[in-house]
Amino acid sequence: MLHLRLSQLNHNEALRVAVEALQEGKVVAYPTETFYGLGVKYDNNVALRCLYTLKNRPAEKPFPLIIGHMQQLDTLATDITELHRDLMIKHWPGPLTILFEAARGLSPYIAGTNNKVAIRIPAESFALELARTATFAITATSANPSDMPPSSRASEVLSYFGSGIDVIIDGGNTSGELPSTLVDVTGGAIRVLRQGRVII
Repeated sequence: MLHLRLSQLNHNEALRVAVEALQEGKVVAYPTETFYGLGVKYDNNVALRCLYTLKNRPAEKPFPLIIGHMQQLDTLATDITELHRDLMIKHWPGPLTILFEAARGLSPYIAGTNNKVAIRIPAESFALELARTATFAITATSANPSDMPPSSRASEVLSYFGSGIDVIIDGGNTSGELPSTLVDVTGGAIRVLRQGRVII
């Protein structure tokens, strides 16, 4: 496992290492504006399956995604409504995860049984830089086993997973406190599924 501590001098190198690892099907732990996340490339089923096993995640809970640009939605989601767009314009980049109707061909690890995909553009953080550098969607599941508290420091990620992850980008302590807010607007109205940092 590669443990890379972020500094002003190695920031670009850390982005390069993380993107290359994702492209190679590896699991990368990285800091977001809330907690640490675990990332794999959204269309790599082997890596997605590995991540499910690593987290001991229930089969009915698909992984949320982060992207760097709204244009990426075209390959991930369909039926994007004015309500979707209003929320994106108001809250992205930021800790608001929005459910969309999933595009055809997305992995069931991403779309789940209800064929919906959870996506956000993260607020200013290494996660945002990573998503923009990668140009492909990345899983943003919290860096903890299912039913355990999320990690706000790299040492907690290591305590949970050890060598089960391939790369950890150590950005020090994250803000913690609350996760992203999760909303479903696919029915034409806003349903808050998880209250987090964004108040809707």
